[in-house]
Amino acid sequence: MQNQSIGIFDSGVGGTSIWKEIVTLLPNEDTIFLADSQYAPYGKRSKEEIIELSIKNTEKLLNLNSKIIVVACNTATTNAIKVLRATYDIPIIGIEPAIKPAAIHTKTKKVGVLATKGTLSSELFTKTSDLYTQNIEVIEVIGTGLVELIEAGKIESKEMYTLLNTYISPMLEENIDHLVLGCTHYPYLIPVLKKILPSKVSIIDSGEAVARQTKAILTTNNLLTHSTKNGNHTIYTNGDISIIQEILKPIPNKHTIKQLNF
Repeated sequence: MQNQSIGIFDSGVGGTSIWKEIVTLLPNEDTIFLADSQYAPYGKRSKEEIIELSIKNTEKLLNLNSKIIVVACNTATTNAIKVLRATYDIPIIGIEPAIKPAAIHTKTKKVGVLATKGTLSSELFTKTSDLYTQNIEVIEVIGTGLVELIEAGKIESKEMYTLLNTYISPMLEENIDHLVLGCTHYPYLIPVLKKILPSKVSIIDSGEAVARQTKAILTTNNLLTHSTKNGNHTIYTNGDISIIQEILKPIPNKHTIKQLNF
């Protein structure tokens, strides 16, 4: 199984922020990424729908010969990972908002979390937040509409700036010093956020941590590739291929992007 691919999926293009970190840390591994843009965003769907979509994506990645599954979606992790791990016997890695580092490093004792409704209302998020944020105030904001704008390629649009200002202002009024990005789409907003946020506010996402965990699990299970060549990377989307091409334009000649119905 060492020569099989790392399988990754998200409710659209956002999870490529995780994919990039994995490729950087594990350059010899082959990867397959599924961008389930047709059904994005997952955050506004029911738990039952999210589980059904997560199973669909996992089955597709297994059919494409994946040796490990990375659920590069906060909403899918918080709502479906228990079911996935109970159903499949290969390692499955999830992602959730990086509240722990924010809670450890905050000086104002106030932390902002920008995430989807599906993540913030989940049992897993609540348990994680309760575990690490005693004596810390967490200002949670649902980023309604942000995923849709990113999926439409409107990252630098007027609508994006308007929405982000609306969501960030209440957090700044509460004197947050850390902003946790609770959706894998949101790292693509960091350049915009840096124009809105004061320099004292640190932005935290989970990408590097997920990549390190992926390497650790592959190592533990003796699944690391023995290849010394650069890996092959295939990205499948069931949405508008031009959007993901534009987002990944800064990474030349490292991947193939294909349209696929799944």
